[in-house]
Amino acid sequence: MKKNIFFCIILSSLIYFKGNAQESKLYTTEKASDKYACVDVIKTYERIAEKGYKSADLFKTIGDSYYLNADFGNAAKWYCELFAMGINLEPEYYHQYSKSLLFIGQNDSANEILEKLKQKSRLIQEK
Repeated sequence: MKKNIFFCIILSSLIYFKGNAQESKLYTTEKASDKYACVDVIKTYERIAEKGYKSADLFKTIGDSYYLNADFGNAAKWYCELFAMGINLEPEYYHQYSKSLLFIGQNDSANEILEKLKQKSRLIQEK
């Protein structure tokens, strides 16, 4: 009988402490989220790019963000900046740039980008 009472007391105290621990974590999370402001990183990157800083990684990040959020007009703008740098790019950027151009109605430009990709793949296959 004493063992059952002792077991019930321990079980009750464990449940009580576990419940309190969960509440305090939730309170901590709510307080931490109140302290930090939400920052739009892409807008910050755009301001950096518009001030004259040019980097392939910067343009890739901005373009990819807009592309993945289905804002194809802005994605095409930043992919255009990326392609204007004249660097060797992965095939996925050719596809994403051409799809962005297609979605905004610039079919001829999209076809030109795909032709560049085909030429690039032919050169790779010839090696």
